[in-house]
Amino acid sequence: MANSKYEYVRNFELPDSLLPNTWIVVRIDGRAFTKMCAKYSFTKPNDRRALDLMNAAAKAVVAELPEITIGYGISDEYSFVFHKSCNLFERRASKLVSTVVSTFTANYVYSWSAHFPDTPLSPPLPSFDGRAVCYPSVQNLRDYLSWRQVDCHINNLYNTTFWSLIQLGGMDNKEAEKALAGSLAADKNEILFSRFSINYNNEPDIYKKGSVVFRDYELVDPDSHQVAVAMDALAEPVQQSKSQSEGDKKRRAKAKIVVQHLDIIKDDFWNRRPWILSNKPGKVPKEM
Repeated sequence: MANSKYEYVRNFELPDSLLPNTWIVVRIDGRAFTKMCAKYSFTKPNDRRALDLMNAAAKAVVAELPEITIGYGISDEYSFVFHKSCNLFERRASKLVSTVVSTFTANYVYSWSAHFPDTPLSPPLPSFDGRAVCYPSVQNLRDYLSWRQVDCHINNLYNTTFWSLIQLGGMDNKEAEKALAGSLAADKNEILFSRFSINYNNEPDIYKKGSVVFRDYELVDPDSHQVAVAMDALAEPVQQSKSQSEGDKKRRAKAKIVVQHLDIIKDDFWNRRPWILSNKPGKVPKEM
């Protein structure tokens, strides 16, 4: 860029690089989605089409940004995790957030017709906001994701019971709210089963556990040497050459990206997929 007398205005830009050697979570949320759900008559308590659309947009984000190791989504929100070694955009918060939000929104709008073929979009169009938060340790990161999955369960159990009281029990919104005021999880399960013969345990996992997006490699034995090596790498990050880093980036870019509905609170998920935390690509699954 050529120098000019106007270039001084660049001095007004403030640095916004995120803390180094920390896990970066960019979380996006739908803007005014309550109104949008009403506008397009989303099914209550869950609209599978809407969730599949969110997951399609999330897969596109992960595919576009190999630096993302895992994503987790519920309702109209998604969290994308950048590995602590990530230096994309020099870790500038504004760049990371705007890239994730714009990529997600563009793919959400682009994929809308595939999931809602009989309901064309009209202004105001769907949009999302975002924020970036740094977590210094693996435990902090896992606790964050566990918090979101626990929220998914709590909210879904409430919403499933609430809408059952309305749709099957004939209550209005205020009556349903009053019936559930102060209720515990056991109370909601009892209402669903005794009044409506609904066993909450049999509800689809996508509703109870949310959606996890990650690159799929061959699962490993939790007690294997691979897990130990991955944990060592977290404790003492291995310094890679530029060619090694580029090679890993290409392998991640070629990996299949999957959406699954799993328990990410227990250790088993992480121990069987050490590549998520180590950021070292695993073995490509054998074709069945």
